[in-house]
Amino acid sequence: MRSLFPPLLFLALTSLCAAQTAQSTEEPPEANPARPTVSTPATLTPVGYLQFETDSLGATTSPEFGTRIGINQVTKLTVLPRLQFVVLTEPYVHSSNSKGLEKQIHPGEVFAGAQAVVLPGEGARPTVSVSYIRRLYESPAQELDMGTFRQSGTILLSNDMAGFHFDNNFIFTEQTEHGTRRVQQAQTLSISHKLKKITVSAEIWQFSQPYLTSNAVGNLWCIAYPLRGNLVIDGGFDHGLTHTSTHWESFVGFTYLLPHRLWRK
Repeated sequence: MRSLFPPLLFLALTSLCAAQTAQSTEEPPEANPARPTVSTPATLTPVGYLQFETDSLGATTSPEFGTRIGINQVTKLTVLPRLQFVVLTEPYVHSSNSKGLEKQIHPGEVFAGAQAVVLPGEGARPTVSVSYIRRLYESPAQELDMGTFRQSGTILLSNDMAGFHFDNNFIFTEQTEHGTRRVQQAQTLSISHKLKKITVSAEIWQFSQPYLTSNAVGNLWCIAYPLRGNLVIDGGFDHGLTHTSTHWESFVGFTYLLPHRLWRK
């Protein structure tokens, strides 16, 4: 894990310096948040702009832990109108068992991947994308009911109809445990609607649990509010609906799009 910190830190500092020194008279485009729902939109972030999605998530009662608190960071950069790169990290995870004992603190896992638009949306036709994510670092930290994976592929669909926005994901992952591989399947559906400036979202999701011969199913509700076009804050909760699901999760976070392009058009 230590070997990953220098290049990641260098990339972050370089990007921030470039953003601060860039000269532009244009207004920054709006952020395209993928959080706090489990579903990811098929649409990409603005080309050439770094987007940061950060949150704190607390969870109680799951197959692997009694309580868990984690800090999550997703960094995105769209380099072409149809191609986006993404890095997912969890710098801090604190967990304990059901009795509040055996407390553990670890850095979480690190993933990297890309998302590509296959079919741009137009009218009633949804935007269709595909993504691939690969794990770079495996952490000993306790996991949520969705588990962890070595690699994953996702088909993403997004559309707007009758004042509502829909994000639908079909996910396939490769899970490993004690040298045994299993295929995990998942589906998510998020529906959101704007009430003036506030966006209210509801979601239902399902992840198979191949090592438990069960399914994790949850219902998520959240709200988001734009402080500026490129800065959106959010919060919400998720309730597990099966006995092997995490019973409750609550989260608060923000999405921030750096206001300057990293390179000229």
